[in-house]
Amino acid sequence: MAKYLMLKHYRGGRPATNNVPMDQLTPVEWNAHIQHMHDMERRLTESGELVSAEGLSMAGSWVRYDGEGRPPVVDGPFAETKDLIAGWMLVEVDSYERALEIASELSAAPWAGGEPLGEWLELREVMSAPPADAA
Repeated sequence: MAKYLMLKHYRGGRPATNNVPMDQLTPVEWNAHIQHMHDMERRLTESGELVSAEGLSMAGSWVRYDGEGRPPVVDGPFAETKDLIAGWMLVEVDSYERALEIASELSAAPWAGGEPLGEWLELREVMSAPPADAA
């Protein structure tokens, strides 16, 4: 079993095929999108594949350590041009192919006009050990 993280982007990633801005969705379209997410999470919980999933707010900051006794360096809140993560889903599955299936279903969440969003998701395997070349 391997864990895979799927990152959804508000902006900064490749554009979706149904690239209508979130603030232009009707309440019915938005509710259908959220219902798809809830239904998917329920199915993945029942199958034992869902580890965790959360949506994230639009506000955020980049934070960096700046030396002993010094306050952290903060670059935020996000400017309009910065990449912004909308949310994530962490699954534990038997294969990379299964992770691709789940990511494809997540990408197909309904969006404007009831059509699939077709968003690009960042799919990353969670490291279980340091890379072999790190020694």
